[in-house]
Amino acid sequence: MAGKWKMAMLVAAFGAALAQAPAQAAGDAGARVQVKGELVDTWCSVTGIMFAAGTAHHQCAVWCAVGGIPVSIKDKDGNYYMVLRVANDDASVADKPFVRIQTHEVTVDGELIQRDGVKYLFVNTVLDDAGVVDLTHEEYGVAPFGE
Repeated sequence: MAGKWKMAMLVAAFGAALAQAPAQAAGDAGARVQVKGELVDTWCSVTGIMFAAGTAHHQCAVWCAVGGIPVSIKDKDGNYYMVLRVANDDASVADKPFVRIQTHEVTVDGELIQRDGVKYLFVNTVLDDAGVVDLTHEEYGVAPFGE
């Protein structure tokens, strides 16, 4: 139980820090970019805690996004772009439209700010949503439940 409490506190602290990031970054000039890749939950993807791609990971990715785990876009080269804001939604990193399209391949237009090797993305517009293109559930089961 103590482990769950510590994890909840860590997620809450991380979320609070992210909430301040748009205000702090607003004064920094970012580069206008278009990024194409799969919407992933950053926790499972970066830690490798479970198979974290495509349809096998869809439900877990939704739960993580709703739970406050930052959503990222992972491009074909393996680069992660952590989404800090979608359009004008400063209230929640778990933006409802992005929760609905977890594991979809998207192309977005936005502002990229890089700090300490991390790529942060302020998404202005979703230009294209190709849907789920990485059909992994038959090979890996459905995370976190398996078959």
